[in-house]
Amino acid sequence: MARTRPVGALLLTHGAGSDRNQSALVAIDEAARPLPVRRMDFPYRREGRRPPDRAPKLIASIVEEAADLCAEARIRPHRLALGGRSMGGRMCSMAVAEGLPAAALVLVSYPLHPPGKPERLRIEHLPQLRVPCLFVHGTRDPFATPDELRAATEAIPGPVTHHWIDGGRHGLERKDDEVAEVVVGWLRDLR
Repeated sequence: MARTRPVGALLLTHGAGSDRNQSALVAIDEAARPLPVRRMDFPYRREGRRPPDRAPKLIASIVEEAADLCAEARIRPHRLALGGRSMGGRMCSMAVAEGLPAAALVLVSYPLHPPGKPERLRIEHLPQLRVPCLFVHGTRDPFATPDELRAATEAIPGPVTHHWIDGGRHGLERKDDEVAEVVVGWLRDLR
Protein backbone atom coordinates (compact mmCIF):
# COMPACT_ATOMS: atom_id res chain seq x y z
CA MET A 1 0.00 0.00 0.00
CA ALA A 2 1.36 3.44 -0.95
CA ARG A 3 2.03 5.80 1.89
CA THR A 4 -0.11 8.94 1.94
CA ARG A 5 1.82 12.19 2.12
CA PRO A 6 0.68 14.27 5.09
CA VAL A 7 0.45 17.52 3.13
CA GLY A 8 -2.47 17.62 0.72
CA ALA A 9 -2.64 21.39 0.12
CA LEU A 10 -0.94 24.63 1.13
CA LEU A 11 -2.50 27.93 2.21
CA LEU A 12 -0.20 30.97 1.92
CA THR A 13 -0.69 34.38 3.51
CA HIS A 14 1.05 37.69 2.87
CA GLY A 15 2.87 40.21 5.04
CA ALA A 16 1.34 43.42 6.34
CA GLY A 17 2.42 45.63 3.45
CA SER A 18 1.87 43.19 0.60
CA ASP A 19 -0.84 41.01 -0.90
CA ARG A 20 -1.35 37.52 -2.32
CA ASN A 21 0.86 38.35 -5.31
CA GLN A 22 4.02 38.88 -3.25
CA SER A 23 6.82 37.39 -5.34
CA ALA A 24 7.98 34.70 -2.88
CA LEU A 25 4.40 33.44 -2.46
CA VAL A 26 4.00 33.24 -6.23
CA ALA A 27 7.33 31.38 -6.51
CA ILE A 28 6.27 28.86 -3.84
CA ASP A 29 2.90 28.39 -5.56
CA GLU A 30 4.54 27.69 -8.93
CA ALA A 31 7.23 25.39 -7.49
CA ALA A 32 4.74 23.33 -5.45
CA ARG A 33 2.66 22.14 -8.40
CA PRO A 34 0.77 19.83 -8.59
CA LEU A 35 0.12 20.36 -4.86
CA PRO A 36 -3.00 22.53 -4.50
CA VAL A 37 -1.90 25.97 -3.27
CA ARG A 38 -4.03 28.99 -2.41
CA ARG A 39 -2.55 32.45 -1.92
CA MET A 40 -5.09 34.43 0.05
CA ASP A 41 -5.60 38.13 0.62
CA PHE A 42 -6.56 39.28 4.10
CA PRO A 43 -9.86 41.21 4.39
CA TYR A 44 -8.17 44.63 4.63
CA ARG A 45 -6.46 44.01 1.28
CA ARG A 46 -9.64 42.82 -0.39
CA GLU A 47 -11.30 46.02 0.87
CA GLY A 48 -8.50 48.22 -0.48
CA ARG A 49 -7.24 49.35 2.93
CA ARG A 50 -3.57 49.70 3.94
CA PRO A 51 -3.42 49.08 7.69
CA PRO A 52 -3.92 45.44 8.69
CA ASP A 53 -6.93 44.35 10.68
CA ARG A 54 -6.46 43.21 14.28
CA ALA A 55 -5.29 39.64 14.90
CA PRO A 56 -8.74 38.12 15.66
CA LYS A 57 -10.10 39.20 12.26
CA LEU A 58 -6.96 38.03 10.44
CA ILE A 59 -7.07 34.66 12.21
CA ALA A 60 -10.80 34.25 11.47
CA SER A 61 -10.11 34.83 7.77
CA ILE A 62 -7.38 32.14 7.84
CA VAL A 63 -9.78 29.68 9.49
CA GLU A 64 -12.39 30.41 6.81
CA GLU A 65 -9.93 30.10 3.90
CA ALA A 66 -8.46 26.90 5.37
CA ALA A 67 -11.91 25.27 5.54
CA ASP A 68 -12.69 26.38 2.00
CA LEU A 69 -9.38 25.07 0.62
CA CYS A 70 -9.79 21.74 2.41
CA ALA A 71 -13.24 21.34 0.88
CA GLU A 72 -11.97 22.33 -2.57
CA ALA A 73 -8.94 20.00 -2.39
CA ARG A 74 -11.02 17.25 -0.75
CA ILE A 75 -8.63 16.77 2.13
CA ARG A 76 -9.06 16.61 5.87
CA PRO A 77 -7.89 19.69 7.78
CA HIS A 78 -4.93 17.88 9.36
CA ARG A 79 -3.42 17.50 5.84
CA LEU A 80 -3.33 21.26 5.16
CA ALA A 81 -0.04 23.13 5.55
CA LEU A 82 -0.36 26.80 6.45
CA GLY A 83 2.01 29.72 6.42
CA GLY A 84 3.31 32.72 4.65
CA ARG A 85 5.46 35.78 4.95
CA SER A 86 6.02 37.85 8.05
CA MET A 87 2.69 38.89 9.62
CA GLY A 88 0.77 36.31 7.58
CA GLY A 89 2.93 33.47 8.81
CA ARG A 90 2.64 34.70 12.40
CA MET A 91 -1.17 34.81 12.09
CA CYS A 92 -1.16 31.24 10.73
CA SER A 93 0.95 30.10 13.68
CA MET A 94 -1.47 31.82 16.06
CA ALA A 95 -4.45 30.15 14.34
CA VAL A 96 -2.81 26.73 14.76
CA ALA A 97 -1.94 27.51 18.39
CA GLU A 98 -5.63 28.33 18.93
CA GLY A 99 -6.65 24.91 17.59
CA LEU A 100 -6.83 25.11 13.78
CA PRO A 101 -5.77 21.65 12.53
CA ALA A 102 -2.72 21.62 10.27
CA ALA A 103 -0.07 19.29 8.86
CA ALA A 104 2.71 21.86 9.12
CA LEU A 105 3.62 25.55 9.29
CA VAL A 106 5.81 27.37 6.75
CA LEU A 107 7.04 30.66 8.25
CA VAL A 108 9.03 32.97 5.96
CA SER A 109 10.67 36.01 7.61
CA TYR A 110 8.91 35.44 10.90
CA PRO A 111 8.48 38.78 12.77
CA LEU A 112 9.65 37.73 16.22
CA HIS A 113 9.68 41.35 17.42
CA PRO A 114 9.37 44.84 15.90
CA PRO A 115 12.67 46.12 14.45
CA GLY A 116 14.87 47.57 17.17
CA LYS A 117 12.57 46.32 19.96
CA PRO A 118 13.82 42.84 20.91
CA GLU A 119 12.11 43.17 24.31
CA ARG A 120 8.68 43.05 22.57
CA LEU A 121 8.73 39.36 21.68
CA ARG A 122 5.71 37.78 19.98
CA ILE A 123 6.13 34.29 21.41
CA GLU A 124 3.25 33.60 23.80
CA HIS A 125 1.63 31.09 21.44
CA LEU A 126 4.76 29.16 20.42
CA PRO A 127 4.46 26.45 23.15
CA GLN A 128 1.12 25.40 21.60
CA LEU A 129 2.66 24.55 18.19
CA ARG A 130 2.85 20.78 17.94
CA VAL A 131 3.15 20.49 14.16
CA PRO A 132 6.38 20.56 12.11
CA CYS A 133 7.52 24.16 11.58
CA LEU A 134 9.85 25.52 8.91
CA PHE A 135 11.40 28.95 9.48
CA VAL A 136 13.03 30.50 6.39
CA HIS A 137 14.84 33.59 7.58
CA GLY A 138 17.50 36.06 6.53
CA THR A 139 20.60 36.37 8.69
CA ARG A 140 20.26 40.19 8.63
CA ASP A 141 16.51 40.41 9.31
CA PRO A 142 15.83 43.23 11.81
CA PHE A 143 12.68 41.42 13.04
CA ALA A 144 14.85 38.63 14.56
CA THR A 145 18.50 37.65 14.57
CA PRO A 146 19.30 33.98 14.02
CA ASP A 147 20.21 33.63 17.72
CA GLU A 148 16.94 35.27 18.82
CA LEU A 149 14.87 33.07 16.53
CA ARG A 150 16.69 29.88 17.56
CA ALA A 151 16.17 30.71 21.25
CA ALA A 152 12.48 31.55 20.80
CA THR A 153 11.68 28.45 18.75
CA GLU A 154 13.05 26.18 21.47
CA ALA A 155 9.63 26.67 23.09
CA ILE A 156 7.93 24.88 20.18
CA PRO A 157 7.21 21.23 21.07
CA GLY A 158 6.80 20.20 17.43
CA PRO A 159 9.78 19.59 15.14
CA VAL A 160 11.47 22.84 14.04
CA THR A 161 13.63 23.37 10.95
CA HIS A 162 15.55 26.59 10.30
CA HIS A 163 16.85 27.61 6.89
CA TRP A 164 19.07 30.70 6.97
CA ILE A 165 19.47 32.90 3.93
CA ASP A 166 22.93 34.41 4.26
CA GLY A 167 22.81 38.20 4.22
CA GLY A 168 19.05 38.23 3.71
CA ARG A 169 17.03 41.07 5.18
CA HIS A 170 13.31 40.91 5.99
CA GLY A 171 12.13 41.15 2.38
CA LEU A 172 14.53 38.43 1.18
CA GLU A 173 14.86 40.35 -2.08
CA ARG A 174 16.04 38.31 -5.07
CA LYS A 175 15.80 35.09 -3.03
CA ASP A 176 12.37 33.88 -4.21
CA ASP A 177 13.74 30.80 -6.00
CA GLU A 178 15.74 29.73 -2.94
CA VAL A 179 12.75 30.29 -0.65
CA ALA A 180 10.48 28.27 -2.95
CA GLU A 181 12.99 25.44 -3.32
CA VAL A 182 13.48 25.16 0.45
CA VAL A 183 9.74 25.26 1.21
CA VAL A 184 8.72 22.75 -1.45
CA GLY A 185 11.57 20.38 -0.62
CA TRP A 186 10.72 20.48 3.09
CA LEU A 187 7.01 19.84 2.43
CA ARG A 188 7.81 16.90 0.16
CA ASP A 189 10.11 15.37 2.80
CA LEU A 190 7.51 15.50 5.59
CA ARG A 191 6.42 12.05 6.61
